[in-house]
Amino acid sequence: MKTAEQWFAEYDESHRHPTNKRVHWVCVPAILFSTIALFWCVPIPFVTKFMPEPFQLWANMAIPLVLGALIFYFRISTSIFVGMFFVASLALFASFLLSTLQNPPLWALALGLFVVAWIGQFWGHKVEGKKPSFLKDLQFLFVGPAWVLAVLYRRWNIPI
Repeated sequence: MKTAEQWFAEYDESHRHPTNKRVHWVCVPAILFSTIALFWCVPIPFVTKFMPEPFQLWANMAIPLVLGALIFYFRISTSIFVGMFFVASLALFASFLLSTLQNPPLWALALGLFVVAWIGQFWGHKVEGKKPSFLKDLQFLFVGPAWVLAVLYRRWNIPI
């Protein structure tokens, strides 16, 4: 398994242009949140029926998605895992809060954000002149959010 630094070095190859980097700073977190929010909208019925009503909102596909991603992060770096645990927890809590609103429904908000953010991503790669990394390896869909976090870690002198 590659280390976090190996993943980031490979990811950096198609993320050198300053405009593409800025686009990623906005669009990658937006895609992360919108993906979690969309999966939040998909209940797990066989689990829901065994849970007390206040907890039924948490029986959704976002939880296994986040757990799977956190396993990936733990395998590449403990410090990335800790940061992504915090980020994912915020996204889950925001999804929970937004799911209680009736207008607009969470799925519509998340889908709109998802589409706009992906358009931004592909535009950034057009400026870059290179294909997105995930077209080479789908694991880069998990690397992107960690790459943004790693930039912050480096600024704050937090070891990766």
